[in-house]
Amino acid sequence: MAEQSCLVTNDWICGEYLRSRSQELTDATVQHIGITVVSVLIGLAVAFPLALLARRGPRFAGPVLGLTTVLYTVPSLAMFSLLLPLFGLSAALVVTGLVLYSLTILVRNILAGLAAVPQEARDAARGMGYGPGRLLWEVELPLALPAVMAGLRIATVSTVALTTVGSLVGKGGLGNLIEDALPSFFKAQVLAASALCVLLAVVADLLLLGLQRLLTPWTRISGAVEAAPAKTDAGPPAPATVEVG
Repeated sequence: MAEQSCLVTNDWICGEYLRSRSQELTDATVQHIGITVVSVLIGLAVAFPLALLARRGPRFAGPVLGLTTVLYTVPSLAMFSLLLPLFGLSAALVVTGLVLYSLTILVRNILAGLAAVPQEARDAARGMGYGPGRLLWEVELPLALPAVMAGLRIATVSTVALTTVGSLVGKGGLGNLIEDALPSFFKAQVLAASALCVLLAVVADLLLLGLQRLLTPWTRISGAVEAAPAKTDAGPPAPATVEVG
């Protein structure tokens, strides 16, 4: 008796599905990556001036942090419903929602990074004639990069996951495949699309981690110095003494 196809038996792991639907998987993955990258980049561009505004004092920090936190708590279905009259059923609707969700993470991490810059570094730069703009770009931002990159990594991984919600309007990348497979519980499609989402998140995090290490070489040097065993200058050993009776 001939062995039944894994598509017929609806197996979780099915090589035939991967072969027959490879183009569909590729298109969904490309859409997922595109929406994620655009959303994170726009989110970073919006979060940076908001963080600079917030650090000017409590009068600005309260409204900025409060608004971004409230936006993050809005359920995705409600968020897309509110944005629907403005953008319609388009990728811009999904991107705008993802940008708004990323702001609370990015703004807070940029603020934390700037706040962690040593005051001595600022004073030294001002003593060398640095103005506010040059101080920000050449001193504060480089020193704040570890915290900024940490926030960017978190925002990127969460955006990869949230992009699947875009399937509500047909622009969810791999989320579209998951939603299409759920009514009939097409196991191979659910597993393949879910696994690709996880893989995208892991790869994106590793790429950003590599970029962070490339942009902040001094963190590796300081870490190596701290990890090195301390050398003690004990001098030459004392000569042995012989007691003569």
